[in-house]
Amino acid sequence: MKILAIETSTLSGSVALINHAGLIGACRLGSETRHSEELMMAIDRILKQSGTLLSDLDGIAVSIGPGSFTGLRIGLATAKGLAMAKDKPMVLVPTMEVIAAAFPRSKGLIVPILDARREEVYWSLFEYRKKDLIRLKPDQVATPQDALNEINRKRLESPNPVPDEILFIGDGGLKYQKYIIEALGPRARFPSQADFSPSAKQVAERGLLRLEKGEVCSHEQAVPLYMRATQAELKWKAGRGKIGSRYLESEVS
Repeated sequence: MKILAIETSTLSGSVALINHAGLIGACRLGSETRHSEELMMAIDRILKQSGTLLSDLDGIAVSIGPGSFTGLRIGLATAKGLAMAKDKPMVLVPTMEVIAAAFPRSKGLIVPILDARREEVYWSLFEYRKKDLIRLKPDQVATPQDALNEINRKRLESPNPVPDEILFIGDGGLKYQKYIIEALGPRARFPSQADFSPSAKQVAERGLLRLEKGEVCSHEQAVPLYMRATQAELKWKAGRGKIGSRYLESEVS
């Protein structure tokens, strides 16, 4: 199987193409430019360099958030357009899972954590058991203090033989690093800054696993995963009334 993956949930977006043999090609988008200006060019370049046609693909994988509202919309719209053009299945991969999947050698808890602004973070909790990435908490939005309280409680419950190591990955970990260290001391670990951003390579790898299991999504059902209402929706709520139940989530950008 061959799958094209798109990751645009943060400022540093990327595109990747893989098959069962491994990575075929990857391209990172410029962090200072808009994803809409570079995304299709990057996809076209990877496909041409690898001699791959859209019709050769078995599926399109895309990171669905939480993350930048604008970035997620661009990535998902592009994935939908490509999938619809050649009637290819779509595979939706949560961004927190993408981030955690980049650290398969971690021996403790893994905390993907993104800055959600408004003094809040998007976060989740994972750990590896043998070679399997296990989700311990659903994606959430919370204050750093509430997130740390829940992480510490989960640490005490973990069956992992080395549970004291807690790896924080993402720009939220960078922003609140001093606060996290004060709360957790030497248990808190952080990767190099270069490893903070989610990667399309992990989107592709996790997407390929889902595709093999038949965990695909129709074009009509594919929607971003937000964690709270956008600024525009909040303004609409203030002016016209309550937000509908489909607005459960929000933007970082």
